[in-house]
Amino acid sequence: MQNSEAMALSAALLSAAGELTRRIDEGVVARGFEGVRPAHGFAFARLSPDGATVTDLAGHLGVTKQAVSQLVEELVGKGYVERRPHPDDARARLIVLTDRGRACTRAAEEAAAEVVRGWGELLGAGDMRALYTGLLRIAPYGPLRPAW
Repeated sequence: MQNSEAMALSAALLSAAGELTRRIDEGVVARGFEGVRPAHGFAFARLSPDGATVTDLAGHLGVTKQAVSQLVEELVGKGYVERRPHPDDARARLIVLTDRGRACTRAAEEAAAEVVRGWGELLGAGDMRALYTGLLRIAPYGPLRPAW
């Protein structure tokens, strides 16, 4: 692959990721969840299903514990997460999704599914399967980090 083709592919992947993020955000808002932004969704992905500590969340998001503490404070205030005693460490607090946070996560999943269905209609079943399996080989499941 030539450098220009590699750059074009890189741009297309970044554009698709940006479009997906934008459309999930729009879908979440359209489903009645105000006051959340894409960075919150990346945190929700780590908190679901069992919660995480501030340290865990900071590592997942690639930011400082102080930044996560501010994010958690904001999400607590909006009713999306709550702090609970950690079952194994009396010094730590576990950050968990509330019912509202879990509902918001389901709304994001529904919005993502709509986008992906559209891609399937555009590409067809064979190309969609190839895209899915190829991307999983390139970027297997791991931390989902926002592009701060």
